[in-house]
Amino acid sequence: MNQAMNELSQQIKHWGYELGFQQVGISDTNLQQAEQRLQHWLAQGYHADMEYMHKHGLKRSRPALLQPETVSIISVRMDYLPEAQENIETTVNNPVAAFISRYALGRDYHKVLRKRLQKLAQRIEQEVGVFGYRAFVDSAPVLEKAIAEKAGLGWIGKHSNIINKKAGSWFFLGEIYTSLPLSIDVPSNNHCGQCSACLDICPTQAIVAPYQVDARRCISYLTIELKGSIPEDLRPLMGNRIYGCDDCQLICPWNRFARITKETDFSPRHNLNAQHLIELFNWTEAQFLRKTEGSAIRRIGHEQWQRNIAVALGNAPATQIVKQALNNKINHPSELVREHVHWALKSITQK
Repeated sequence: MNQAMNELSQQIKHWGYELGFQQVGISDTNLQQAEQRLQHWLAQGYHADMEYMHKHGLKRSRPALLQPETVSIISVRMDYLPEAQENIETTVNNPVAAFISRYALGRDYHKVLRKRLQKLAQRIEQEVGVFGYRAFVDSAPVLEKAIAEKAGLGWIGKHSNIINKKAGSWFFLGEIYTSLPLSIDVPSNNHCGQCSACLDICPTQAIVAPYQVDARRCISYLTIELKGSIPEDLRPLMGNRIYGCDDCQLICPWNRFARITKETDFSPRHNLNAQHLIELFNWTEAQFLRKTEGSAIRRIGHEQWQRNIAVALGNAPATQIVKQALNNKINHPSELVREHVHWALKSITQK
């Protein structure tokens, strides 16, 4: 039995590579340490208003509660870096350019990875017959980073992302919970050492301690998850980041080993890696929906998109064209957008 499972585990990794995953690892279901860290994080209120982080109780850290009979987890990673990091830095340092987190420039990764995971599960089924499984891509109460670390895909860095010694951190994660007693891989060791680059670079100082991110201050949370008004004291710190933030990855020394993805699904659409703020601010809702079709960006909706860009324009140089773009939206039908436009106009007039 053990020999058969060893061989199957190796086959699963081979099939995973054939499907375009850069790495496949296997872990058990004991996430007790991660559960303690999660409970501490929730107790501190670092999840902000992301109620889904605790409403599922222990399902997140006890896989068999989420998918009965789960005894091992297949964890995969897929690279998504769409361009050279020097180009990314150029964009984030250009105050009139719109910065969008690089994971969101192409096709929605949920769809890409889930389809591949389903194919992997079906390939396993062809080999062993019907078995219990469920595939996840950031879509259910799953501690994907803790699982990836246990499966040997990398370690959880001080910024809370997974870092791989040979590939950096520009990759997506996915999982298959399975009833098969597969051969378990060796967990990754931590190689952050004394480095604190990600804590130091964070624009809003959201990494409040090593391995602890306060979502209430995180630009990814503020621009994507937060539905209401962005706290005024954090707006000037957001710069031109209108959807997510990659600063902690850009500064990480391990990302010198990151490779540009060959996955065309993750290539930038509509030149979103090099668009100007005003161009995107002027998109109508119909344009927004059309140009973000099949993209992770679409989930925030046009109103939030406008809110985020208004803040970025408030942080931009006080040129006549910026003032005009903001004045054009001063009577926007959304109270949320109007509030941020007024703040932006006030901000640039004080420059």
